[in-house]
Amino acid sequence: MRPGPRNLITDVAGLAVGNAEDHALKSGATVLLAEAPVTAGLHVMGGAPGTRESDLLAPDKLVQKVDALVMSGGSAFGLDAASGVADALRAQGRGFEVAGQRVPIVPGAILFDLANGGDKGWTQNPYKALGRAALDAAGPDFVLGTAGAGTGATTMDLKGGLGSASAQLADGPCVGALVAVNALGSPVVQGGPHFWAAPWEIGAEFGGLGQAPAHDPAIEPRPLPGAGESTTIAIVATDATLTQAEATRLAVAAHDGLARALVPSHTLFDGDLVFAVATGARPPGGPGEQMRLGHAAAICLARAVARGVHAARPVPGDPRPAWSLRGGGPRPE
Repeated sequence: MRPGPRNLITDVAGLAVGNAEDHALKSGATVLLAEAPVTAGLHVMGGAPGTRESDLLAPDKLVQKVDALVMSGGSAFGLDAASGVADALRAQGRGFEVAGQRVPIVPGAILFDLANGGDKGWTQNPYKALGRAALDAAGPDFVLGTAGAGTGATTMDLKGGLGSASAQLADGPCVGALVAVNALGSPVVQGGPHFWAAPWEIGAEFGGLGQAPAHDPAIEPRPLPGAGESTTIAIVATDATLTQAEATRLAVAAHDGLARALVPSHTLFDGDLVFAVATGARPPGGPGEQMRLGHAAAICLARAVARGVHAARPVPGDPRPAWSLRGGGPRPE
């Protein structure tokens, strides 16, 4: 297993990602756009999720494919980001055809970043415009860290961020992950700078610090005040051919990546969820390939979490320090 050429989810051919953010607001949106509708599934393990059109991703529902996925800050207000994306896609003639109309299928998920010090005194919900701007910016390359849905994200003890990673299986499918890290838990061992995800790092993609010192299992997590101000939302993708039920199982397996990279994870106060998409560019494989895909997705997601936190940029007014301030990176602007 090795990273793809970009080490981004867009190494899965046919996918593009766009970010839009407002640094005064300390929030933003991220869009995953597919060239053609893709099979998608979803699995939620957090206790406080916020979603749009998530029910239709169940394997027994009529609509089996989606046009785009949206991740946004803004708590429930951020669900409007998907409306901006849906409007733009409809104008392009995309969407599920019903009664002579095109209805773009754009599920979305949100994280809570309303208490991060940004200017939240808007008179008009800004997220619809952010969603459309993120769609307009979609392409094969995009910024990690303080960007898109990760702009105002935080963790227990560090600034969060937008992360991505990919893996090319030997003579097999490509797998990628995209994540907005806004966790109640911590991405680092005992305050850092070593990442919990260190055993799965490839090269020096998030600092190359190697294995962390031994962790004292008697230490109990003590999250800072703000229960309910969390949620890590993610997308894993592959060019394999999967049914919607198989995509759902891929999302289930990918959650292991969150548990490897964030401690604690999947808490009552997080809305942790993972979307999974399959473009179907490769012919169907068997159960053995599906097992390998799940393993790769979990590893990619753990790496993506660490990459997002590692890339976060320190900005004045941040409620948490960026990892770079503990790992020897640049000082605040």
